[in-house]
Amino acid sequence: MAGIYLHIPFCKQACHYCDFHFSTSTQNQDDIINAIISEIELREGYLKDKLIETIYFGGGTPSLLTGGQVKKMLDKIREVYSVGQNAEITLEANPDDLNYIKLEQLKQVGINRLSIGIQSFIERDLSFMNRSHTKDQATKCVSNAQAIGFDNISIDLIYGVPNQTNEEWRNNLRQAISLNIQHISSYCLTVEPKTTLAHMVKKKQVLQVTDEVAEKQFKMLIETLAENGFEQYEISNFAKGGFISLHNSNYWKGVEYIGLGPSAHSFDGNSRQWNFANNNRYMKSLENANLDFEREILTEEQKYNEYILTNLRTKWGLDENQIIQRFSLKISDFFQKEVKKHQKDGFLIQNQKLFKLTNKGQFLADRIASDLFYI
Repeated sequence: MAGIYLHIPFCKQACHYCDFHFSTSTQNQDDIINAIISEIELREGYLKDKLIETIYFGGGTPSLLTGGQVKKMLDKIREVYSVGQNAEITLEANPDDLNYIKLEQLKQVGINRLSIGIQSFIERDLSFMNRSHTKDQATKCVSNAQAIGFDNISIDLIYGVPNQTNEEWRNNLRQAISLNIQHISSYCLTVEPKTTLAHMVKKKQVLQVTDEVAEKQFKMLIETLAENGFEQYEISNFAKGGFISLHNSNYWKGVEYIGLGPSAHSFDGNSRQWNFANNNRYMKSLENANLDFEREILTEEQKYNEYILTNLRTKWGLDENQIIQRFSLKISDFFQKEVKKHQKDGFLIQNQKLFKLTNKGQFLADRIASDLFYI
């Protein structure tokens, strides 16, 4: 099994916190799509005839595309690759793009899962983040999608937003739950370099929330969603029964995937490669049936570190048996030594040969993973 990720590098406007690759000029949409189709053909053998179980349109803002543009890419994927009959096909979307016509188009061309970037139901927060939608559009697009027949809907929410009170965050969660959706992804607002938010923080126009506030809101997130039937299967991801994101879960489980489009990454089990994050360079290279990318062959240490980074964050945790079987004695000995320190501190709990983060440890996951890396 394997997955396909398509990076659609266009947005109406730049969110203040975002550091993904995108352009606010949509003049070259058709050209980028044609280039992606060329890349699909060029990389026919990358996944070695594996069955495609997940397809994910990310970005950027894929909901800026027409149904016809999405169909064109899906048709080519099905022509070149073997796609499972029940493949999960996700499209990331902004609420202001999802009118009835767009939703009907997406449903007709085969999109069966929506990931909607709502982020907040508070107008002040949406303005602060420079989102292009309103609270009313956020709620309306979900009800429209459900009316058309979408029954696998995820939304994104952000906590740790400056000036947002704990009660406002709780109300955001209540509003999300009231929508009767199947999945919620929720992330702490992070200040990434070279973003507008980073500039605002540097100029002291914005004060970041304290770790104490962020941790409190994170705990509220976990408790509130658990009380309402959502399982936390990864630190930032919560699903009702049967609605875990297959695509993202496969990333964490080390399943192979191909990334298409500018800046997209691919993984074949032994190496990673990534396309250059430049739209014009990407299109120009594919005009000549070529592709500009960089590639890295993973060492044993890198494979181990990636296993730690991805699996530590999930409900499946770290499997000591897998580490012993897959990696050298020096690495497994190192793991067994280091993991006991965090177990002693109450950050990890052991169940037979599985090590999982405690609630206390989840907020420190990045630090714990760094300590477990073999460098």
